[in-house]
Amino acid sequence: MPSPEEIDAQLSGPGGPFEIVTEPVLGEPMPVFREREPHLRAILERSAAFGDREYMIVDDGRRISFAEHAQVVASVARAFSERFGVAKGDRVAILAANCPEWIVSFWAALSLGAIPVGLNGWWAGEEIRYGVAHCDPKLLIGDRKRLARVDVPGLGVPVVEIESGFGKLWDHDPGASLPRVEIHEDDPATILYTSGTTGRPKGAVNTHRNVIALCRVQIYHGLRQLLRRAGPPVLGGANCALVTTPLFHVSGLYAGAVTLLATGIKTVWTTGRFDALAVMELIEREQVSNWGPMGTMLYRVVNHPDVGRFDLSSLRNVGSGGAPIPAELLERMRQVFPNARAQMGVGYGLTEATALATLNSGEDLERHPDSVGRPLPTIAVEIRDAEGRVLAEGEEGEIHTRSPLVMKEYWRDPRATAEAIGPGRWLRTGDIGRLREGRLYVASRKRDLILRGAENVYPVEIEHCLESHPDVREAAVVGVEHPELGQEVKAIVVPVPGARPRVEDLRRFVADRLAYFKVPAHWELRAEPLPRNATGKVLKHVLAGDAENRFVED
Repeated sequence: MPSPEEIDAQLSGPGGPFEIVTEPVLGEPMPVFREREPHLRAILERSAAFGDREYMIVDDGRRISFAEHAQVVASVARAFSERFGVAKGDRVAILAANCPEWIVSFWAALSLGAIPVGLNGWWAGEEIRYGVAHCDPKLLIGDRKRLARVDVPGLGVPVVEIESGFGKLWDHDPGASLPRVEIHEDDPATILYTSGTTGRPKGAVNTHRNVIALCRVQIYHGLRQLLRRAGPPVLGGANCALVTTPLFHVSGLYAGAVTLLATGIKTVWTTGRFDALAVMELIEREQVSNWGPMGTMLYRVVNHPDVGRFDLSSLRNVGSGGAPIPAELLERMRQVFPNARAQMGVGYGLTEATALATLNSGEDLERHPDSVGRPLPTIAVEIRDAEGRVLAEGEEGEIHTRSPLVMKEYWRDPRATAEAIGPGRWLRTGDIGRLREGRLYVASRKRDLILRGAENVYPVEIEHCLESHPDVREAAVVGVEHPELGQEVKAIVVPVPGARPRVEDLRRFVADRLAYFKVPAHWELRAEPLPRNATGKVLKHVLAGDAENRFVED
């Protein structure tokens, strides 16, 4: 069997299918894949060749083929243009639960050279009004439930309600061809909003180049894993991917709707609030092979009391992102999804880096479960101090990344853009981590860092420790003010159903495993789940009492 280095040379060396060369990206030379699509519409055009193969299966019973999808996109694109005057550079905002109309609207806008904007479906009225005003769309596509949160006429923009009005766009011109508007790879492709857990959300502008680079990196990684296991690689056809993350998030949109379309893989989509039982039924019925859950989704499935009733053996690839998965949860995943053991993965990325920077999977994940992996091809990662100096291996500092995946800018916010993207187009992530033997280890968000006396305390370390306790379902750690130390550590703990852990026992459990200054001085046990946003991030400013939870779980 070839070594990993030999496989990389075969794939990305001179003459390889993923040959890496140096080219200018927005004025900065950096490594890129030589062979790539010129824009995202090219991916859509090629997808029609998959014909009657199923592209999209929705849990409400709808099934849409690749050919039908391409035809409907062309019809809707023509409706956008002829009925609403949507043209290149215009924004088309989408505010809806996951559904075919969301995906079709996305591709229709893109094919016109317009910019689809994913508005957070968990936003309340105030946030929706802000998002619409901020992106200034030519058209808003929304579902009834979310549009009910705002005064629609007061938005000052044409609105199509999916339930009552989208059918006319779907059937506008069944014989339409896709637009031929000229699109350049550094043109804006989408605007996705940061989570807005503190302050106003910012609109990250991802270009056609950014999203295509993500697709290429994901396909490269998949081929590399197949070659390492020996045997001929197979793209599409036999695979089936379940998508439970929202389309207004990079995982649902780019890794789901875009990359899976490019590779001809059947997709299964859930709509509405996450339901662990419904997910297990879908995995069994549709023989799902790939799933990328977020937040507490994994925990809720693998620990569901009825998990043993379902045949989940079809799952061969399960991955999550953002932070390492606690060891106990990883082991439980291996028990519930035994055929995915070799293909479990965890990655690190952010919206501003078009979803991905590093990935840890397979045997490397088993050996280094606390790492989020090595940088992927064409992607560089550095750790820097507050003055911007690159730190030595093993030292903790702010994570920076540079690649063709780094966003172009924040929409209409040059100041925030300049603060985020430095010389050489290095992106400041706002996350704290370290590199060791080429692997990235994420400590925390800078804003979550607790400063206790002279010690830096990273909440994620304490959270993982607490979540390894058999009586703890989930935990969050925040800082509270202290007149002498500056801050002390507070733990908010949600016990597993039926458990009644004592604070004294939890304190001792942490003290036996972590340094004294990391042991929480304040404790809160609560029955209700931790407040989270739609992408699974805990709203720590809500837990700290600094704000109310504005998100509408749906």
